[in-house]
Amino acid sequence: MTNGLNHRSWKILGLLLGALLTLSAFIASVALGTTPIPFSTLGTALWHYDPTSVDHIILLSERLPRAVVASLVGASLAIAGALMQTMTRNPLASPGILGINAGAMFLVVVSVSILHLRSPAEYVWAALAGACLAALLVFLLSRGRHGELSPLRVVLAGVAVTALFVSFSQGLLIADQQGFESVLYWLAGSVAGRDLASLEPLLPLFAIALVLCACLVRHANALMLGDEMVTGLGINVGTIKLLLGAVVILLAGSSVAIAGMIGFVGLIVPHMARGIFGLDHRWMLPGCALLGASLLLLADLTGRFLMPPQEVPVGIMTALLGTPLFIHLARRGASGS
Repeated sequence: MTNGLNHRSWKILGLLLGALLTLSAFIASVALGTTPIPFSTLGTALWHYDPTSVDHIILLSERLPRAVVASLVGASLAIAGALMQTMTRNPLASPGILGINAGAMFLVVVSVSILHLRSPAEYVWAALAGACLAALLVFLLSRGRHGELSPLRVVLAGVAVTALFVSFSQGLLIADQQGFESVLYWLAGSVAGRDLASLEPLLPLFAIALVLCACLVRHANALMLGDEMVTGLGINVGTIKLLLGAVVILLAGSSVAIAGMIGFVGLIVPHMARGIFGLDHRWMLPGCALLGASLLLLADLTGRFLMPPQEVPVGIMTALLGTPLFIHLARRGASGS
């Protein structure tokens, strides 16, 4: 009993520290940038906004929406990655690795090049449809003769689907130079230049995913016991995985629609969260949300100062962080098999 309370206390402390880290990273993201602004101006801009002040305009029209988008996207991609790893029982699963992001990107490029759509509010449904299409293809390609899913086949199918959609997207953009220029920065993954209005059509989708995730957290724990054991407990494994898949598609598709191709957050953060909070999704998923938001905020902040006056897109920053860890996990999985 005492050990259980101690574990619970440490997890609560971990969540509190994670919340403090996220809050600190959020404030730093709003306060710091290539344009020097006194830190005291932040409070003044929030409580006594002056529309004629350039500093106030930069803080509330550019940096604040950027920090909000980075927090939401980082948390969403981290949760989506954790759920994908649970469903597939594959430590290498994530929206970027398994083609979800690439599928969303492909239909967004189609909507930009052919339908001439230009804002996240317009192509969010294309991103969600692309995420669904990619998930379906990976599922079909990774099934065995008797319908079983192999972790290795899932990764191979994801890599193949990613390559397929990326090549299609590149072909369309080469044929449409104007469309290429309009989505170039988005393809690299960026939270810059977004405003809060562009989030409005996505907020209901994030809210639906959050409610579903909260309702299914105990079932996600049960999936770690194996499909046969879960079936023996009277739980419909197919239905649970379908609902969890819908959560992943909503989170990853909406994130791609607003911020573009940001990879490796869904791969890195779940491993960090499991190391801190354990395997229980009731603790691990909130931990993923806090760590994912913090990671993307700090990556975006670092990208502002890495090559001044130019900014490095946050998608490139996460790739620099995530690629070595992916190689490490792949080698560890290969040596353990």
